[in-house]
Amino acid sequence: MLRVVVLGAAAGGGVPQWNCGCQVCRKALSANPELRSTQASIAVSADGVHWYLVNASPDLRQQVIATPQLHPKAGQLRHSPIAGVILTNGEVDAVAGLLSMREGSPFTLYAHERVLAILRSNSIFNVLGENNVKRQPIVVDTAFEPALPDGAPSGIEILPFAVPGKGAWYLEGKAHPEGGDAAGDTLGLRILDKGSGKYFYFLAACARVTDDLKSRLAGAALVFFDGTVWRDDELIVQGLGSKTGQGMGHISMSGEHGAIESLAGLDVGRKMFLHINNSNPALLAGSDERKALEQGGWQIPADGTEITL
Repeated sequence: MLRVVVLGAAAGGGVPQWNCGCQVCRKALSANPELRSTQASIAVSADGVHWYLVNASPDLRQQVIATPQLHPKAGQLRHSPIAGVILTNGEVDAVAGLLSMREGSPFTLYAHERVLAILRSNSIFNVLGENNVKRQPIVVDTAFEPALPDGAPSGIEILPFAVPGKGAWYLEGKAHPEGGDAAGDTLGLRILDKGSGKYFYFLAACARVTDDLKSRLAGAALVFFDGTVWRDDELIVQGLGSKTGQGMGHISMSGEHGAIESLAGLDVGRKMFLHINNSNPALLAGSDERKALEQGGWQIPADGTEITL
């Protein structure tokens, strides 16, 4: 049985963002605290005891405090149920939380070699000493089973696959530490319970929906999908930035080639958006955008939402 906890559903900066006075952030700071959300990450477990994080957001410490499933075991001075972290990209909002895990508890870090190369190239990540934090390369289209702390199998099978996207923005115009092409910069994951055969998909970043992607997602019990912006030019129209969603490597929710239309008709049990930017009007309950999202069969999960498959 898979247990999934949504640690955060927001894009980089969270909701509210520290320096943002947009409509959503103003409401989140005042009359609508239910809008508040930390940066996108989930935790998954097959036994309810050992947990694996998918991405380590800058809000990780806050997320662990808010999530009893991730608290240290009673009676132990040093303990964490977090057995591993799986990274899907090298963006700040996926890796910065690793620095909050530097206090000596062992876990395994799973990531594509291109992401591991980014971590190696930045000496600040050396605080995660390899005597405690083993770095395990993962390969596109090659399934793996994360190990429990004692080396036993976890019962979870993870299949990483490449999705259309972009590399980390802070490397734009610079040579990638790993060199070569961008294959592996942005990954989706299929996460499967080996006991029951049930599985779900996690895609925190995706620039477009391909036929291959649709065939993968069809039949899944649950899909977490990139919901960064409602419309591609959202940040520009609101005066919040100069980049389009596509320019940042993210598909829009709406529009002819948006996620809602592109994934309509697939046999998916539950469809949830995450990595949602504070500029996205679909965050507002009762808005036309939220109504359209819900009519399309999608949900926006609150931080702390737990789902059992």
